[in-house]
Amino acid sequence: MLEGKKVIVFGERDDVPAPAIRRCVEAAGATVVYEITSCFV
Repeated sequence: MLEGKKVIVFGERDDVPAPAIRRCVEAAGATVVYEITSCFV
């Protein structure tokens, strides 16, 4: 579904971190161009 798309990943420190989301979107065929894990308070 994401084959050939470019994705920006925003993860959350206390929930789902960016590296986990990155693995999911890469498995779906996307290319991650930027990823960050932050604490949103």
